[in-house]
Amino acid sequence: MDNVRFDGPAEGASMRTKLVSLCTCLGFAVIAGKAGMVAMTSQPADQGDSRAFEDPIRRADIVDRNGELLATSVAVYSLFADPRAIWDPAEVASGIGRVFPDIDVDKLTADLSDKERAFVWVRRGLTPRQRQAVFDLGLEGLDFREESRRAYPRGTLAGHILGYAGTDGQGLAGVEYAMDSELLSSREPLKLTIDSNVQFALEAELAAAAGEYGVEGGAGVILNARNGEVMGLASWPPIDPNRVLELDRDDPARLNRAVGALFELGSVYKPLTVAAALDTGAIRPSDRFDVREPLVISGRAIHDDHPISGHASPTRIVADSSNIGTVKIAIMLGARRQQEMLAAVGLFDRSPVEVAGSAAPLLPEQFDEIHAATVSYGHGIAVSPMAFATAFSVFANGGEVVEPTIIMDGERRRTRRVISAPTAAVVTRMLREAVVDGTGRFAEVAGYRVAGKTGTAEKPIAGGYAHDENISSFAAIFPADSPDYVVLIVLDAPKAGAGRGRTAGFNAAPTAGRVIERVAPMLGVEPKFEDLGRGDSPMVRSVSQRRSSL
Repeated sequence: MDNVRFDGPAEGASMRTKLVSLCTCLGFAVIAGKAGMVAMTSQPADQGDSRAFEDPIRRADIVDRNGELLATSVAVYSLFADPRAIWDPAEVASGIGRVFPDIDVDKLTADLSDKERAFVWVRRGLTPRQRQAVFDLGLEGLDFREESRRAYPRGTLAGHILGYAGTDGQGLAGVEYAMDSELLSSREPLKLTIDSNVQFALEAELAAAAGEYGVEGGAGVILNARNGEVMGLASWPPIDPNRVLELDRDDPARLNRAVGALFELGSVYKPLTVAAALDTGAIRPSDRFDVREPLVISGRAIHDDHPISGHASPTRIVADSSNIGTVKIAIMLGARRQQEMLAAVGLFDRSPVEVAGSAAPLLPEQFDEIHAATVSYGHGIAVSPMAFATAFSVFANGGEVVEPTIIMDGERRRTRRVISAPTAAVVTRMLREAVVDGTGRFAEVAGYRVAGKTGTAEKPIAGGYAHDENISSFAAIFPADSPDYVVLIVLDAPKAGAGRGRTAGFNAAPTAGRVIERVAPMLGVEPKFEDLGRGDSPMVRSVSQRRSSL
C-alpha cells in the first residue's frame, strides 16, 4: 500500500486545465480564421473586385458669359461592400440602416449574403458626416470610393439650360448632355452666352407671372438677333439640378418648356404672314381689306374677337390682330409662298440650339385651303418657343435670321436672308403700332420703344380645343428704331382676374414689358425719352405700379 500513489484530486484539476486551454486555443483559432478570411478577401478596390476603379471623372466647369460659375465638379465618397469579407451580413446591414434610415435593410442583407459577388454599391455620394458615421461603425467588408459629383451653386438659376449629370459623371439633360464629350475632354470651363443677371430677371418675372395669372406652365426667351446669342432662356416651373433625382418622372418641372415643349402660339404669326406678302409683292402697305364680316373657308367661319369697322390696312390688321384680314392676305400670298416663308425662318425644323431635348414642330399633314388659312394666324402649327423667337428675329436683324447658340465659342453663326431689309423695317413699324395703339399696349416700356405682337390661341386638348383655356404669348423686339433683341413670353392657361381677361394683352404682354424694363439696362440699351410728350407711351409707370394695376 505504501507504493501506491493516490493522485485523484490533483489529476482532475490537471484535466480541467487542459480542457480550458484547449477551448481557448480553439476560440483563438476561430478568430484567427475569420481575420485571415477578411485579410484574404478584403483586397484593394482595384484588385480582386468585379469592378475596377478608375480615377474620378471630372467634368469641366460651366460658366456664364461673364465667368459666373454655374456648374462644377466636387469630390464625394461613395460606400461599397465586399460580401466575401462579411461574417454577419445581417449585422452589417442593420448597422448601415442606423446611418441611413431610408435604406432597405432586408434587401441589403440579401445582397451582402451573396458570396458570389465581390462588389455591392451601398450608397453613392455620402456627405462627410455620413462617411464618418459609417466609418465609426467599425464593420468589416466596407470601404469608400472617391468620386466626382456635379454641383450647381446657383440652385434653380438656369436649371433647364444646364440640365444635370448622373452619378457616374455622364450628362443626362440640357447642356450637360448636349455638350457631354466637350465637358469630359476639356480642362477649360465651358462658357455659355447667357448673362446670369439677365437670366435671373427673366426667371423672376416668369415666376411672378405664374403666381399672378395662375398658369400651368410658362417659358421665356431673350435672344440677341444680331449674333444669335441666347441671353436668357427660362421654363416654369423651375428645376434645381442638385435635387433632380428626387423628382418623380412625371414631375412638370422636368420639362424644359422653352426648348422641349410645343405650343400653338396664335397671332404672333401674323407679322410673318404680312411680311411674306409684302416682300413677294402680293400686297402693298397701302392696301385696304374689308374685315367687317366673318370669312367662311371649307365650311369653317373665321371671325375676329374684336371686330374692326370699315376697311383695314395691313398695319391695322397687325395692330388690332384681325384674323379675317390676315387670312385674306394669306389667300393673296398663296399656300406655296406661305410655306416657303415658314421654312425659311426655321419653323419647319427643330431649333438647333445646343440644349438637349429640342422638339421638332407639329405641322399640318397638308397645307390645304383651311390649314393655310389657320396657320396664317398661328393655329394648326405647334413649335417650341426657342424656334419661334429665332424666327421672329427676322424683324430685328434687317430681314435675316441667324442660327441661335447658347455656347460662347467665338464662331460666327450662319445667317440667311428671308425678306428684304425694307420689308423688315415696314413690319417693325407695324409692330411698334401694335404696342403704341393696339393689342400690345401693356408691353410698352418708357424709353425702350418696344415693338411686338400678342398671340392668344385656344389650348389643344384631346379631340379638339379647350374653349376656356388659352396659350398666351407676346413676341417683342427692341428698341424699335434699331432693334437688337427679341423677347418671347409664353404662358400656358393663364386665368382671368378682376378687370382683366385671359388673352395675351392682359398677361403675356405686360410680362414681356416687365422683362424688358429689367434687362434693357443690363444689355446696354440706352433709353430715349424724347417721345414721351407725344402721348403715345401709355405705360410711363414703374414695374410695381404696372403689376398691381393689371
